[in-house]
Amino acid sequence: MAKYSVPKNGAKIGYQNGKLTVPDNPIIPFFPGDGTGPDIWKATKVVLDAAVEKAYKGKRKIAWMEVFAGLTALQHYDKDTVLPEETVASFKEYRVGLKGPLTTPAGSFKFVCLVCAAELMDRPASCPKCKSEWITPRFRSVNVGLRQKLDLYACVRPVRWFKGVPCPVKAPEKLDIVIFRENTEDIYAGIEFEQGTKECREVYDFITQKMGKKVPFPDSGLGIKPISKTGSQRLIRMAIAYAIAHQKPSVTIVHKGNIQKFTEGAFRDWGYEVAKTEFRDRIVTEAELWDQHGGKMPAGKVLIKDRIADQTFQQLLLRPDEYSVLATTNLNGDYLSDAAVAQVGGLGIGPGANIGDGVAIFEATHGTAPKYTGKDMVNPGSLILSGVMMLEHLGWQEAADLVVKGLEATIQAKTVTYDFERQMTGATKLKCSEFGAAIVKNMGSVAVAA
Repeated sequence: MAKYSVPKNGAKIGYQNGKLTVPDNPIIPFFPGDGTGPDIWKATKVVLDAAVEKAYKGKRKIAWMEVFAGLTALQHYDKDTVLPEETVASFKEYRVGLKGPLTTPAGSFKFVCLVCAAELMDRPASCPKCKSEWITPRFRSVNVGLRQKLDLYACVRPVRWFKGVPCPVKAPEKLDIVIFRENTEDIYAGIEFEQGTKECREVYDFITQKMGKKVPFPDSGLGIKPISKTGSQRLIRMAIAYAIAHQKPSVTIVHKGNIQKFTEGAFRDWGYEVAKTEFRDRIVTEAELWDQHGGKMPAGKVLIKDRIADQTFQQLLLRPDEYSVLATTNLNGDYLSDAAVAQVGGLGIGPGANIGDGVAIFEATHGTAPKYTGKDMVNPGSLILSGVMMLEHLGWQEAADLVVKGLEATIQAKTVTYDFERQMTGATKLKCSEFGAAIVKNMGSVAVAA
């Protein structure tokens, strides 16, 4: 029997012919996350529920269903289970979910505390740092596990500036992009061999002796970087389809193909191939733009272009308004999305989603910030805006617009959480929960949607 309770007042989201069928009372699985996750979840739920109520006057309502991962999984299952199969199955069955941040261990230690993220070589009865009993063996990222098990192959990160948010650049309003980052291959495949092990030596011998490739030092740890045609094209296909549906001017394929020609370079080539074969009447490539159209963009078309990854980093600073939708390999997208959101205020307002075919999980993009656990002080904006993405995914645009309206008004009134307050002259510092309440107050109302 499942350890979570299915809401009796909710209904499942369906999926037919590649599209969701959303009832007026969809069951949405969620988990608050570790560290500051419960604080930001509470604020987010208040905001999303209020927006749905205001937009639809009771005709629609989310039936939230709590499932378990990270710390809550340890509390409900055994002390070595951080991602129960029931949780994975629930997201697959109910198709759309929302999640807070989870602890992601790093390094060579053997155990981790899921309350304070302390790294331990031995498993004590309680954590020497925070006295918690929630100690578990080192594990690979739960987030990555969800993405791989549910085949959520696209990490989607919109990046835009909200007026009034303090940021380090002169014209943050010029950056308005959506990054589609491949989610299952490249470094996230997790194919590594630890230096000094028998397996690592066998791989080293195969590479150097059998394949004739030079590894600079024999005491290397080794990793394999798989990038497939299938994985690349489905990611770029989703990015192009998004650009067409949202009337975006361009899709930029970001890669390091000048150096890694058979992985990164192939990603670029496969991207152009899917664009030309599946979207021929809706796109024009950059080469075609100049060779066939004299540099003048045809009306109603999406421009497909490519850029080297390091070049893209600088151009998002120098010429951000030339970019719209970006399609990237995994590692490039990881760095690029965090760097881009830093230009508009930081991860505190950076939303994200992991999307596959028929399943999508929306999430806070930042970490658990364990030192602020339970202090009701961190910015819930990332999870709130991820909730906006979720509402849009459901087709509930009116509710999504209300959340954005309330958030913008709250920031412009300089009533913000500590991370923004310390950078804004004359601002009023709010708690996490107070910030959520202020967003609701500043939503106003809209006519009931048809």
